[in-house]
Amino acid sequence: MNYFKELKVWQKAIDLVTETYKKSAAFPKEELYGLTSQIRRSAVSIPSNIAEGCGRKTNKDFANFLGVALGSAFEYETQLIICRNLQFIPKDDFDFLEKEVHHIQNMIIKLQSTL
Repeated sequence: MNYFKELKVWQKAIDLVTETYKKSAAFPKEELYGLTSQIRRSAVSIPSNIAEGCGRKTNKDFANFLGVALGSAFEYETQLIICRNLQFIPKDDFDFLEKEVHHIQNMIIKLQSTL
């Protein structure tokens, strides 16, 4: 499967990256190399691993990369909770991003089950 851009889960994950960059721009400047960088990297890892998995030759390889993407989605969710607890992100933004990452997690799990 080489058409990762057509996958809804990849599209949703790209949207999550975009929103994460926008929302994290307001984080404290001292977090630029800490939590800001970490949450951005975990967000970017989700669609990146989906795309890389699509470029592999076997469903088994693709499923492995989906597993990595899923792990990154859970890492992202953990970092999002930390941001909320530290009051780096408003409740409305947290609720929106949490809902989106849960949706992406479920989509990845369903995609894995089809392989």
